Amino acid sequence: MNEFNQRLNEVENHLQHNDLDLGYRRLIDCVLDLGEKSFYKEIISYSNLYYNENSTNENKTTQALQLVEKLKQAPPPPFQKEETLISTNNVEKVYHRRNFKLHPITFDLKSREVVGLVGENGNGKTTLLRLICGELKPTSGEIIYHFSKAKTFSFELKTKLVYVPQRIEVLYGSLMENLQFTLTCYDIYNEENWLLANVMLARLGLWPYKDLQWRQLSSGYKMRFELARTLLRRPKVLLLDEPLANLDILAQQIILEDLKFLSQSIRNPFGVILSSQQLYEVEKVSTEVLFLEQGKLKIQGDTNDLEGDFTIVEIDVENTKEELLTALSNIEIKQIKFNGGSYIAYFDDEISMNMILSEIGKSLLKVKYIRDISKSSRRFFVN
Repeated sequence: MNEFNQRLNEVENHLQHNDLDLGYRRLIDCVLDLGEKSFYKEIISYSNLYYNENSTNENKTTQALQLVEKLKQAPPPPFQKEETLISTNNVEKVYHRRNFKLHPITFDLKSREVVGLVGENGNGKTTLLRLICGELKPTSGEIIYHFSKAKTFSFELKTKLVYVPQRIEVLYGSLMENLQFTLTCYDIYNEENWLLANVMLARLGLWPYKDLQWRQLSSGYKMRFELARTLLRRPKVLLLDEPLANLDILAQQIILEDLKFLSQSIRNPFGVILSSQQLYEVEKVSTEVLFLEQGKLKIQGDTNDLEGDFTIVEIDVENTKEELLTALSNIEIKQIKFNGGSYIAYFDDEISMNMILSEIGKSLLKVKYIRDISKSSRRFFVN
């Protein structure tokens, strides 16, 4: 079975198990991958139904499944192979006046990858993004853009490498007008222009707001709209500086999930580098994490591959420290620290999370929160 039909089967599965929201978003992804006007029209018609308050979930599901069957009859789109998009080789930036140095960093970004850039404020995350997008020049080292033959920052390179800063520029006009203008700048006119603008509004959850002015949007929806504008340019690389900063937890999860899905497009895949302090959420979707501390790369790779001498648990309880230590006395705590409202407890690495949970279950501890952070960059954010 080809990749396109596998994805359609996943959409079908979401719909049949009443996960209508995810099924709808992934259905639009399949329509975008196919790239045919007739299916753009179909999904726009379905979006009108989807957002109709008088339409039942049963009706929405039935109509979506019918569209899935139609898509299965279409010739599948060609699958674009993964490719290396960017390579940084010992890239370094020195600010003499600020007494700050971004130490040499080497990594690759491939299509369909999401690289999470994490660390506290002032540790070089934005500097690295601005180096990659060409706003800053490295003091030493080189950045190779494999997707472009241009040796300087030409219009072609800037078109395919998009940097979205934390503070988004002010726009005027309605959402629909802005998206249509963006498409016009890239020589997409008339019916295709209107269709693509509508499909992207639907994909980023902006359908009910398409006639609103930009200034009427909340900060979360402004970020979604900026992604919609950016994705219409069909970038090869998307750089996002703190895209989760002003979003609630649900909006954070949806944005990250969407970035992961959209970057894995069959027809137009791209790579993502995003900076954030939302460690757990970013680690879930990232293929690689770069952890910066005082300008130095402390962690590089999949956090699931992190090795250490301890099982490290973050726990928040209503009990005293002494009561916590007593409850876990059978599985000796090697070290415990109070860190920003919760405890960070260190155990020998042969002590599993299941063993810790078992001991807690036997006790009368009032647990508010517990998480294994042994393989998370969170363990480095400890005083």
